[in-house]
Order: sequence, then structure tokens, then C-alpha cells
Amino acid sequence: MDNKENIINCAIDLFYSKGYNSVGIQELVDKAGITKPTLYYYYGSKLGLLESILELHFNKWLDDLTTAAEYNHDLPLTLEKVAAAYLNFAVMDNKFYYIMLALIFSAKDNEAYKAVIPYLIKQNNIFIEIFEKARTELGNMNGREKQFARSFHGILSEYAVFYLEESEIDNRVPIDQRTIYLLVHQFMHGIYS
Repeated sequence: MDNKENIINCAIDLFYSKGYNSVGIQELVDKAGITKPTLYYYYGSKLGLLESILELHFNKWLDDLTTAAEYNHDLPLTLEKVAAAYLNFAVMDNKFYYIMLALIFSAKDNEAYKAVIPYLIKQNNIFIEIFEKARTELGNMNGREKQFARSFHGILSEYAVFYLEESEIDNRVPIDQRTIYLLVHQFMHGIYS
């Protein structure tokens, strides 16, 4: 493992266990077994390190969601694919998922919040686009695409947290297709009613 990868892995462990704001530079370099100049050489600052982590992990997630969200006039199937991509990412990269959630719910003037928001906006737009493409097939949804997108995203987020809390965190087992089907079926029932 090279220094950059080691620094990122150590930062993820610390940010996951203590929170971004509670971790200092000295703690980061001690855990990584490097000097401060080495951290500054690669990342410039703690914020630069966080931005690298977000770019690396969130962009992978966004790519997976974008692929899953390709709409072929079958909303339930598309939502199943998106749910699988979302939930399995949360399970397989659980430390990053918890870091991301903590950043989203941090103080609005916090540098970490400002760093994560552009990624969250991109993620939200993926969900909105699915429902905008499906609006012609589901007339009762017309005008409520954003509401449905937020609701679906919220269900996935809550389900991921509860799944992770109920299972052993490091027992990374993808969520089974039956569970994903039932989750989407329940959501679709609300749309059709």
C-alpha cells in the first residue's frame, strides 16, 4: 500500500469512529505513521484529504447509481436496480457511508458540509431524473416527481442505516434481491394508490 492509500484508509477509519471535526492532523499522521509534511504534500490540508476521499468514494457510488438508473420504461425494475446499487454500496463501503451521513447532517457553515453537498445534489438529481422519465407512464405522479424521488431516497437511506445497525458492521454481505424487491414493491404500492 502506498502512502496516499494508507493516509486515506487511516483517515476513513478515524473519521468513521470519531467524526471529521473531532480528528486532528496530528492524530491522522500518527495513525498513518507519516509526518505532517507528507500529509500536506499529498493533500494540502485535512479538508483536501476529505475532498479526496469524497471524490474517490462518492464518484464510484454516483457511477453505479447512474448506470442502475438507466430508465427503460419499467419503473419498478429501475428502482430495484437503483436500490441494489445504493444499498449494496452502503453495506460494502459502510465506513464511508456513515461518514457521508455525518457530513450531510453537520453544521451548514462547516467546511465538511460544504464539501459533501455537491455530491449529494448530484445523487438527488439521479433520483429525480428517474421519476421525471417515468411521469408519462404514471399520470398520478405528474408534478410530484421530486417528492417521489426524495421519498424513495429517504427510504433507501433509512433502510441502509437500520440494516447496518442490525447486522455486524464488518460482516459485509450484499442485501438479497428478495429484500430489495419487497422494499421497491412497498414503495410502488404507495405510488399506485
